[in-house]
Amino acid sequence: MRRTMLFSGLLVAGLIGLAGCGKDDAAAGAGAGGPPGGEMQLPVETVTLKPQALTAGLQTVGSLRADESVVVRPEIAGRIQRIHFTEGGRVAAGQALFTLDGSLAQASLNEASANLANSRAAAARAGQLVGEKLIARADYDRTRAALGVDQARVASARTALSKMTLRAPFSGQIGLREVSVGEFVNAGQDLVTMVRLDPIEVDFSIPESALAQLRNGQKLTLTVDAFPADTFGGQIVAIDPVVDANSRSAKVRAQIPNPDGRLRPGQFAKLQLDTGTDSADALLVPEQALMQDGDTRFVYTVVDGKAKKTVIKTGARVPGLVQVVEGLKAGDVVITAGQAKPMMHEGVGVMSLPPPGAAAPAAGTQPPAAGASPNAAPKAAPATEKQAETAK
Repeated sequence: MRRTMLFSGLLVAGLIGLAGCGKDDAAAGAGAGGPPGGEMQLPVETVTLKPQALTAGLQTVGSLRADESVVVRPEIAGRIQRIHFTEGGRVAAGQALFTLDGSLAQASLNEASANLANSRAAAARAGQLVGEKLIARADYDRTRAALGVDQARVASARTALSKMTLRAPFSGQIGLREVSVGEFVNAGQDLVTMVRLDPIEVDFSIPESALAQLRNGQKLTLTVDAFPADTFGGQIVAIDPVVDANSRSAKVRAQIPNPDGRLRPGQFAKLQLDTGTDSADALLVPEQALMQDGDTRFVYTVVDGKAKKTVIKTGARVPGLVQVVEGLKAGDVVITAGQAKPMMHEGVGVMSLPPPGAAAPAAGTQPPAAGASPNAAPKAAPATEKQAETAK
């Protein structure tokens, strides 16, 4: 019995001691600037917003295409008799490119021409006879019909002969031929590609939210990897009236002067469109700070050491940054890393960490509180009891 009472007394004393320690720890945490009740703080990275100059515009990418492009193909089968161009050179509209063997077509034209001459003579005699009422009117009509048939046959034979010579449909640059002299080609077979490079065109897509910022004749600039130091200017010539239901974007086509032919179809291009909405005091946040819930965009800001969900509206985009046109103001502290963690929610305590690559705080200093300026002078750490006694 006495032993049981002694054990109970020791247990009660231990619990009282633990309770006292808990109060001391809580008080120490509160005195050190920690959250009330020793709440855990979520480490995050932040940025303090300040007005910046913004050269607005839309940035996107596209592919160059020829203003005109055609694959030359024969309409009639035949054997190639002559090639009139040099591969990779320039040709003028109407210039002969290929000549096929036209001996059979020429023979057909000669035959049709002879029949036509005979029909014309017969029609002339029939006209005289019907005037003298020596033949029936029906015989004269048949003679005139035969003349018309022979005229059509001559026109058909002449057209077939003309198709034995393939000509350039427009002025431009010729590619590499696929055939040689003496080769027999079929109707519709690819012979050579021809393009017009000046002006050259660029096709690209823009999101439907940016459609209101575009118009025909709007200026743009582009760069290509082949000439990284050069910038080429042009303008929009067509905007597709239909928005793609899958990508929610519209196709746009622009023309770029290309007198020296340096730009080639198929090249990858980076484009900058001038929207004329420059601003000297824009608020820009890093792209990684943006969060999305359906159609709602928001960021987490830091207010009194706690995270706050703030709905925003965005504007122009520049590399790595997005303009905020509504929801934030200069001086707001925006969380840029850590906001996507599962434990992040409205009102959670946060602790700002220096960005990657920043110098580590010196010994005896504390990291700045959430939202504090990174340039603020660090506070000295509280002196320990032993140090205080030595100072005395």
